[in-house]
Amino acid sequence: MNLPRFFCEIDLQTGTTVELSTELAHYMLRVLRLKDQSKVWLFNGQGGQFLASLQHQGKGVLAHLLEFQDLERELPQRITVAQGLASGDKMDWIAEKCTEVGVTALAPIAARYSVLQLQGDRLQKRVQHWQKVARSASEQCGRNRVMHVSPPQQLAAFLQSLPSSAHTRVIFCDPDAEHDLDSALAEVSDWPDAHIVFLIGPEGGWSEEEKAQAIAAGALSMRFGARILRTETAAIALVSAASARMGWL
Repeated sequence: MNLPRFFCEIDLQTGTTVELSTELAHYMLRVLRLKDQSKVWLFNGQGGQFLASLQHQGKGVLAHLLEFQDLERELPQRITVAQGLASGDKMDWIAEKCTEVGVTALAPIAARYSVLQLQGDRLQKRVQHWQKVARSASEQCGRNRVMHVSPPQQLAAFLQSLPSSAHTRVIFCDPDAEHDLDSALAEVSDWPDAHIVFLIGPEGGWSEEEKAQAIAAGALSMRFGARILRTETAAIALVSAASARMGWL
């Protein structure tokens, strides 16, 4: 029987007893109705997971850490998805599914044609929400590290923030491009420390100015198949296909 898994953003060490947060304790007691002495897995995003025994303490919960399991389910190399902000709950879906397919980092891009525009407290709350979605998805899919979600930024700023590395392949998704996925990744399979970055436009696509910025920054323009994918489908399809192409599944 698979034990429940929970993200716990505190220091975890075998043989110690830790007090779980009020929110997590409430979820365990009131929603899942876990009994005293129940066994669970805890992880804090720093790698591996801990088998723990729960101890009820009034409305709170203590967790005694029994053993550490050095288990990782990450892709062999890094993949970043720079996603043009999508409307409605599409960004929730993207954050959840990117976590499931192994994406290392999600960088929301405030693109020219993005319907969703965020500022101030609303922006901060939305980023926190997406990060929480990623944590929940990690609990479900078995990852012991959590995909990082950065605050939205302009495409030019994101491109400038990328570390200069000969083994970073930035791929600009364009249905009219000459290159396909195989040619875009042809050299990357030989790089021991590859970092693949997919630039995926919002519902309205990228502007010509944004395309020019990406190409000037060294991005490779690439098409993916004969059909145009919805923005919330593109990242999952691309990362899955790239992982298969690189032998990372």
